[in-house]
Amino acid sequence: MRVGFIGTGNMACALAAAIAGADSSVGICGFDVGPEQLARFTSQIPGAVPASDNVEVVNSSDLTVLAVKPQGVRPVLEEIADTEALIVSILAGIRIAVLEAHLTRARIVRVMPNTPALVGEMAAAYAGGSRADADDLELVGTLLSHAGLAIRLPEELLDAVTGVSGSGPAFVARLIDAFTSAAVAAGIPDAEAVRLVLATFSGTARLLAEKQLTPQELISMVSSPGGTTVAGRAVLESSNLERVIRQTVWTTTARSRELGDEGARK
Repeated sequence: MRVGFIGTGNMACALAAAIAGADSSVGICGFDVGPEQLARFTSQIPGAVPASDNVEVVNSSDLTVLAVKPQGVRPVLEEIADTEALIVSILAGIRIAVLEAHLTRARIVRVMPNTPALVGEMAAAYAGGSRADADDLELVGTLLSHAGLAIRLPEELLDAVTGVSGSGPAFVARLIDAFTSAAVAAGIPDAEAVRLVLATFSGTARLLAEKQLTPQELISMVSSPGGTTVAGRAVLESSNLERVIRQTVWTTTARSRELGDEGARK
């Protein structure tokens, strides 16, 4: 089996590395209009080979990942318009209907990945188009799972996934930055503050997942009556934190829908 990549940026590299690392029998090929980026891709991914153009990628692959910038996808779609291949799009905001209108015989699966794929901790969702069958979706789900979590959802929910997971790493990083700044302000040296905060965030996520705790159960576990956590919670829970987070996700989701509408009009 061979997986091809049209566009060989960071996300393409992350997915290709995860796939190649999980199954050495899968061949990888790619093409990019940037020679240096393509050279980096083929040097970083074991066994990856460069293609001469996008058509070669599609024709020589069992599955092709469309990983170019959304604003540069139109010429690519025109170039591969005749394909009947399985095309997996990771283009933000570009809906399946738009892709199927240009690739009238291709089987389309749309994916919303996120940047933790770079370390094998992706949180992604995917949806199939009208011509993608059960085998196509199973294959895509299996390949994505090599880079982390992959959940199949209806396409209409992918904008919300963008708000939660696609853009989520930036929002979580902002919270981590705020905790780190508070730690430094409390007197902890910069380097130690970073290490403590990162371990606290990653450890909390792992504890919730591995012990199958709800957030409320963990909050109760840490909150001794009259103790330090309860004192801090009094400040946090009297703030507008929940409203701010909800508005952040809603605003991101709305912008994703706007981008999809813009893509449909082009």
